[in-house]
Amino acid sequence: MAKSRRPRNAPQEHSSEPAPDVITTTAGLEALVAGFANAAFLAIDTEFMREQTYYSQLCLVQVSDGTTAAAIDPLASGIDMTALWQLFADENIVKVFHAAHQDLEIFYKEMGHLPLPLFDSQVAAMVLGHGDQVGYDRLVRAVLRHDLDKSSRFTDWSRRPLSARQITYALDDVIYLAEMYPKLLAQLEERNRASWLEDENAKLVDPATYHTQPDDAWKRIKVRNMKPAALRRMMHLAAWRETEAQKRDLPRNRVLRDETILDLAGSNPSSPEEFGKIRNFPGGANGKLARPVLEVLRTVDAMPDSTLPDAKSEARTAKPPAAVMELLRVLLKHITDDEGIAPRLVASADELEALALDDDAPIRAQSGWRHEVFGAAALRLKHGQIALAANGKQVRVIEL
Repeated sequence: MAKSRRPRNAPQEHSSEPAPDVITTTAGLEALVAGFANAAFLAIDTEFMREQTYYSQLCLVQVSDGTTAAAIDPLASGIDMTALWQLFADENIVKVFHAAHQDLEIFYKEMGHLPLPLFDSQVAAMVLGHGDQVGYDRLVRAVLRHDLDKSSRFTDWSRRPLSARQITYALDDVIYLAEMYPKLLAQLEERNRASWLEDENAKLVDPATYHTQPDDAWKRIKVRNMKPAALRRMMHLAAWRETEAQKRDLPRNRVLRDETILDLAGSNPSSPEEFGKIRNFPGGANGKLARPVLEVLRTVDAMPDSTLPDAKSEARTAKPPAAVMELLRVLLKHITDDEGIAPRLVASADELEALALDDDAPIRAQSGWRHEVFGAAALRLKHGQIALAANGKQVRVIEL
């Protein structure tokens, strides 16, 4: 049964009995989907567990069209989620999320594609000046003047039955998200900033964001300095671990820890007996992973020298003049405060350094609306065409 909108101050239940408005059957899900078929938008959220698995275990899906809200239990026996995935594939319906990345990663795996078009309220909040990566509860407080009950945030969503309190908590996320969406959209349109979301959404809507290539897995491991031969071993060991973790649906570090991969890459054991000396190697010399890892190492050592990567080292990069950096930071803060947008949306610290060193640095502030808002002024400041002055507690820009 779908849940009608609950008054904000309605008392919450504390029963351990399953909540009556969780959809647990295919028929119930299909009826819900039929009711949402003509919705202009759907606020969507998920509850999931990932501590013991490589892939997130989807435990609950919450959906609201602004009038009706419902929770769907994908773990219910016999339920077929196809109707919901088809609804999410309808490109006539905007899918509204907050901090969408993890939800989209789940849906990409379940559906085989992304639920588009989408609206991320966290990205919208950055454009509207609510700060960098603002949390959902803080945004609800700012937009709707309401404090959320987050006491069930760290619950085990895989355990059944779910309590009424858990479901109330879960549904609140989409109930208030659906209420915020038209308000945020109106503010974006009023300030002519709806198009500003496109750059920030580009990575979110790229399927490559949610598909980890084993050959790229080594990039996750923090390495300061490593010679070519060891680096090649590390790259192949990381790829093997990624494939193994995906196949066994285990967290990467449950297969091999990062420091173990680095130790293996550096010491390059040539026999199973030597694995007893490897830091945190599962089972030591008698571990079941010793032989497959040894096979990886032998295969890598047999590769021609032409496959060796460049040595990895922390090269010393040029540092921009400290005074220029301070001026650019002050200008960025002044402009973003004046425009009511989050500074990180315009330029990161690394991008400011790049701009301080090079007028033609390939950064976001060199094009589009960011250039109009900040980039052009930053270059003028670098070249002494404008200056910054204090005016009481305010900063003002002076034309020279």
